Amino acid sequence: MASSRKIINDPIYGFINIDDELIFQLIEHPYFQRLRRIRQLGLTGLVYPGATHTRFHHAIGAMHLMHRAIAVLRNKGVEITEDEALSAKAAILLHDIGHGPFSHVLEDTILIGVHHEQLSLAYMHRLNGEFNGALEQAIQIFSDTYPKRFLHQLVSSQLDMDRLDYLTRDSFYTGVSEGIVGLERIIHMLNVREDQLVIDEKGVYSVEKFIVARRLMYWQVYLHKTALAADGLLLSIMRRARYLVDGGKEVFMLPKLAYFLKNRIQAHELSSDPTILDRFNELDDIELYACIKYWKDDVDPVLAYLCNSLINRKLPATRFQETPFSDEQKDAEIKQLSGRFNWTEEDCSFLVYSGLAANEAYDSNSEKILINRKNGELMDLVHASDNYNFSSPNRVVRKYFLCTPK
Repeated sequence: MASSRKIINDPIYGFINIDDELIFQLIEHPYFQRLRRIRQLGLTGLVYPGATHTRFHHAIGAMHLMHRAIAVLRNKGVEITEDEALSAKAAILLHDIGHGPFSHVLEDTILIGVHHEQLSLAYMHRLNGEFNGALEQAIQIFSDTYPKRFLHQLVSSQLDMDRLDYLTRDSFYTGVSEGIVGLERIIHMLNVREDQLVIDEKGVYSVEKFIVARRLMYWQVYLHKTALAADGLLLSIMRRARYLVDGGKEVFMLPKLAYFLKNRIQAHELSSDPTILDRFNELDDIELYACIKYWKDDVDPVLAYLCNSLINRKLPATRFQETPFSDEQKDAEIKQLSGRFNWTEEDCSFLVYSGLAANEAYDSNSEKILINRKNGELMDLVHASDNYNFSSPNRVVRKYFLCTPK
């Protein structure tokens, strides 16, 4: 492709310029185009109807913020070569390319024990081969093995371009204004000290608001009780389909999904069998929805009930409590459902599920957000803040939930 300038019109940032041939070719690649068919927020659109944006939107937006952040750092005298800038943009562009259908919901279900970042790295290595080594530096930045660590922190840290974009974008598409952050202020306050990404002292209040916005978005969007119920319902559908397949029952499935439901693919197989990545790349929300729509008329009453519940938004009720739900509590619910549906207790176990919703907006025990004070001192955000309500932003809030049919 002859080098040319492309423009993407983004509803958040306006016109985004794609003026590098490598970035454009990565966007055009079928691996990246698949992200158009992966919802950013999974099933959260069942709660907030506007939340239909995709991983494609988010990746482009994060890449744009990386471009702007690099420009700010260069203006402050931070040395970033053209190759490094391009590699950092490629790394953030591809950081979520490993997400499967419905994003985080099925992360440990389709590929057993494989995090989406592992898949993203596998994709990057595959693309690096196709592009004759052009992504070598991007892989090092993504993997945190490149000498300039602050470039990795722009991709993955507690204040990276990923989080800045998804909070802004998810807030916009859900209409939850509590997620709005001072994006412009934060980016313009970025700096580098001792090879660490820092925030100049004047930006401390904007970062505080970012942390608060993240906490609120978790409870209002990412861990919304109805979203948790929908996610659990989808997981139950996949568990039931696999249960039937394991039991030798005939279940309609599109070929690519069938491969993963009939074979429990483990992490080590990803590197030994290159065809797994190609099979995975064929999976998207559309493929799963097609199966779920077909299964709502399945001869298995449990699978049909679960799929009808999801398709027609007849979602389970969610109860919260401060301690884990006991086996006795779950067994009591299953026994009651067994009488109601006239199914076995084993069948009814697919209708009851529990879990933990945990929210930690800022982890002061990991890599900290450092404030670059005017006197030259670097200080953890918690200690730099003069907001008495900000004394423990790293407090983990845990809520245990149980979902049962209404």
